[in-house]
Formats: sequence, structure tokens, C-alpha cells
Amino acid sequence: MTTPPPDAFRVHHAEIGDIRIAYLREGTGGFPLLLLHGYPETKRIWWRNVRPLAEAGFEVIVPDLRGFGDSDLARDDRYDVAAHARDAHALVHDVLGHAQCATVSGDLGGVVAQDLGFRFPGFVRWQCIFNTVLPFLAQDYAAAGIPDARERGIGPEADYFMRQATDADGLAAELDTPARRRAYIADFYGHRFWAAPRTFSRDDVDFMTEPFADGAKLRASFANYEYATGNRVAPEMVHLFEKNPLPTLLLYGPEDHVVPRDFVARAEVAFTERIGPLVVPGAGHFLQWERADVLNQALKHFLHGMR
Repeated sequence: MTTPPPDAFRVHHAEIGDIRIAYLREGTGGFPLLLLHGYPETKRIWWRNVRPLAEAGFEVIVPDLRGFGDSDLARDDRYDVAAHARDAHALVHDVLGHAQCATVSGDLGGVVAQDLGFRFPGFVRWQCIFNTVLPFLAQDYAAAGIPDARERGIGPEADYFMRQATDADGLAAELDTPARRRAYIADFYGHRFWAAPRTFSRDDVDFMTEPFADGAKLRASFANYEYATGNRVAPEMVHLFEKNPLPTLLLYGPEDHVVPRDFVARAEVAFTERIGPLVVPGAGHFLQWERADVLNQALKHFLHGMR
């Protein structure tokens, strides 16, 4: 699939509290479609989706989460899920004036989207979620015959997770040049096998890693892992401990070596009003880039009434 050039879209900025959030906005006037990136990503991971979705009749809104890409670092050093969700709501609702939206998300963005739907009732009408952390429903999963995720243990593919969560400062100190920082992030698009083989060219990887050359931005991105393990304490609880009742399209990229295959079985339990999970061949963790053709068409048709 052809990728638009790096300067294809205008970057806007919004002052939200004491932080400036960068975002794309294409297709003004259509139903708002909020695309939320994860780690190690920025708004650039949606480059293959913005134009097709805007041409399909949506107002496509793509922010950089606080601390990522062209958005500011947080003055209070807060990067928890609730903070990201509040930023997203303020951008779409308060700044851009939309009472409702639909969301599309994976990885960290998927957790933010789930929280957003609960934290602001009625704001999210519909969501598409893929390859992310699912609600923590141990009893429900056990009742469905799904083994406890803890039984799998932590495999060697999760070494990055533990290092970023428990020794973020030490890791950041080792990655002491822009080249080293970019090479570290490039691994996630390459030999860590998060993506299907050959779905990111060298130029693609350069495009994705450029924002992480900034040492402060890279360090801020590690905070999300610190919260996940309790090495940072979030001031607000994340809404991830109950079944999700929102109308949801669930997709899964099976080439992912970080989100396990039981994502499909767990998603069937966790989302009560769902389509799928649909397995997308040739896609892994970065499904919106790897199989942009599938995602764009799915959203175009499943959200037909909203357009």
C-alpha cells in the first residue's frame, strides 16, 4: 500500500490545561473518528489510514498522546491512562466541539480507548480495538475455560517490558544518543517480531523512530510500563476491571509476538456487544499499518450509518 509522504498532513496543536497536544484533523464535518496510537508509536502509525477514512466521510482526529511525538511533555510528569483519556476527551469534546465520537485503537491506545468509554459515559458511541490489553476479568475467563495468563509466565520476548517498567532511568541512560534511541525503537518493528515480516521498509522504520530520538520523549514513553507494574502509582484507577458494553469491532493480527493468541478467546468474554474478534492474516501488532487496506474497509462499512 502506498504511504503518504511525511508532510502529507497538517499538524495542529491544542492547549489542554498546561499541556500542548499535537494532532491531525482531516475530513472536517464528518462523524468524528478518533485514532489512538500505542507504544512504540506516534500518530505516524496511522499515516496509511487518515486519508482513506477522511475520503470515506469521517472527520479523522489523530493525536500524539502526551509525551509522544509532537505533543508536549507533561509538566507534572503524569502519563497514566486516565491522563491520556482526559486529554483525548478534552481535545475532541472541548476543543473540537464534538459531543460523541468513535474510536480506533491498539496497544496503549486500546487501553486509553476502553477507559475513555467508561470515564465519559455516552461520549464513545462505537469502538474498534485490536492487539491490546484486555479487561482484567480473572473469574470470567476462568469460567470460560481460559487459563490464567500468569500461568504462561514472562517469556524472553517480554524483557523490554520488565526493563522499561523496573529500570527505566537506567535504560534511558544507556540509550544516550539519538542513534541508540532510534535503534532501540527500531527493534520493535524488526527482529522482536511484533509485525509480520517485510511490512516495514527501512524508510518506514526511519519514519516511525524519528520522534523517539528525543531522550526526554523516549523516557516519558517508558512511564506507561512503570504504571503497569506499580513502579509508578497512578492518581486515578483505570477502568479495566469490568466487561465492556460498547458496540465493538474486534480485530486481531496473529503475527504479533507480544499479544498472545488467547486475545481472541478473552475478547469474546470481555466485550458483550461485539463483532468478531476477526483474525486478520498478514497483520501483527501494528495492524493499522500492516493491513491498512483491511482496517480502512472494515471501518468504512461497519460505521456506514455514522458517515
